[in-house]
Amino acid sequence: MTEERLLALQEVSFAYEGEGGQKETVLNRINLDIHKGAFVSVLGHNGSGKSTLAKLMNALLLPKEGTVLVTGIDTRDGELIWEVRRHVGMVFQNPDNQIVGATVEDDVAFGLENMGTDPAEMRTRIRESLQAVGMEAHLYDQPHRLSGGQKQRVAIAGIMAMRPSVLILDEATAMLDPMGRREVLNLARRLNREEGITVVNITHFPEEAVFSDRVIVMRAGQVEWDGTAAEVFADPDRLQALGLDVPFAVRVRHALAAEGVSLPFILHQEELVEHLCKLLLKR
Repeated sequence: MTEERLLALQEVSFAYEGEGGQKETVLNRINLDIHKGAFVSVLGHNGSGKSTLAKLMNALLLPKEGTVLVTGIDTRDGELIWEVRRHVGMVFQNPDNQIVGATVEDDVAFGLENMGTDPAEMRTRIRESLQAVGMEAHLYDQPHRLSGGQKQRVAIAGIMAMRPSVLILDEATAMLDPMGRREVLNLARRLNREEGITVVNITHFPEEAVFSDRVIVMRAGQVEWDGTAAEVFADPDRLQALGLDVPFAVRVRHALAAEGVSLPFILHQEELVEHLCKLLLKR
């Protein structure tokens, strides 16, 4: 059975206009497909074009050249812009910039009101989306009193209420503490696994990509590498040459190999601890 393609970028280029009218090319002839149910991480250092790529996916930006299709809709079709954004929801880096309601309920309702959702249906969606992110007990709380991780969960609930096909996290954990980052990523993985939501996680944290089905590495506006997490992180020298680090478990494995301690290829810290414990017991 053919996989359903939700996002397609075809020969897409984008440039920002700088001082004096000079153009700075940020993306150059990108070709990329994202299929239904995938969990994709996009890695790249600052200036690689990954956040511009995210904004093109839900028509916050339009390509200068090429075509971006969302469930077959060309993002340049201005009459269907809200349909595009209904399919592709986006959560940004700073949760405080996304909060628009006086209460959590008001904030989640904002997008639904713009869509003209029936009030009875709106109440159902608000309740269901807050339950999905574990924030139903905060319905009447003031968002500014929540933690950073809780605010991002409310932002995700607002997107979920609009029933998107794709959830894009654009550096959504960059301003959070480790606990907040873990909350948001665990939620994204659960929504992907249990609700079938396609997730595109834009990040510069390699640890965030280890649970992905697919890792796309950006460099200077182009896709430098596209593979599974195991394929990408198996070559730390290539990643470091691109200005990126590798997950902690991979770094430790390579350091141990240099000292003559052999371990199987490991991506996750839990696996690393398990193998190290086995080695210690043998000794």
